[in-house]
Amino acid sequence: MFKTVLFPIDHSREAREAVEVVANIVQTYYSRLVLLSVVEEPTTDSPKQEVMSSPQTVAQLLENAKSLFAGQGISAETIERQGNPAFTICDVADEIGANLIIMGCRGLGLTEEGTHDSVTNRVINLSPCPVLIVP
Repeated sequence: MFKTVLFPIDHSREAREAVEVVANIVQTYYSRLVLLSVVEEPTTDSPKQEVMSSPQTVAQLLENAKSLFAGQGISAETIERQGNPAFTICDVADEIGANLIIMGCRGLGLTEEGTHDSVTNRVINLSPCPVLIVP
């Protein structure tokens, strides 16, 4: 059912909390797991947002996540890209033929004022496959 699972990660608590769900689904369906992290450029209109702007930080994050899954007996591939997170996540999902994207949710898109700024909300609207949001 879920042959390829895409798990976009960042340094958020929500991404860490989604790891258990990702591991469970990947093990249940014997899925290929692809970890994605996006290097993004900081913008002046979102100074409060935690930005993944260092390629070294992103590479270390991916290696740590890969090791975490390896400790559970799960082999994971890693992809590092640069760009807008929501668009990049959807582009990569399309490129790798993902059957499912699993994401943590920071809750910004759950209120009307946060809807336009939420990466999760944008991915839900643009995704070429189902998206599982882990609250």
